[in-house]
This record gives sequence, structure tokens and C-alpha cells, in this order.
Amino acid sequence: MRHAAAHWRTSGHPIIRSFEPGEDWFWDYQTNQYYDGPDLAPPESRPSEETTPGPRGRVPSDWVEILRNRAD
Repeated sequence: MRHAAAHWRTSGHPIIRSFEPGEDWFWDYQTNQYYDGPDLAPPESRPSEETTPGPRGRVPSDWVEILRNRAD
């Protein structure tokens, strides 16, 4: 959520929505609570057959460590 929190701080847009298949939750960074958001236009998620993070084989095997060690 590092990217989403940074977006909120710089843009003033406090609400995010999950883009994972089968999830439909919203989160409000200002209140630190779930938010009852509206129905959104499709697509409501990434394709379920798409791997995360990113396309298989295009993400470094140590991606978690890389993100953990970022300075931002």
C-alpha cells in the first residue's frame, strides 16, 4: 500500500479500492477505516489468471526484499 498512501498524500485522494479478483472493498486513508463505496464500471479486477505481482517471469525473484529496502 506504499504507492496508494503516497498517492493519497500528494493528490488528496484518500479512498482506494482493491483491484484483486473477488474483492470489492474500499479503504479511506483519512479515517483508517473501510469505506462503503459505489459500484464501479468494469473491469472490477485484474484477470484472475494474471499473476501477481506483475506478469510471471517479468518480476525479480527478490521483489519483496527490493520493496522492503526502498528508501521512500
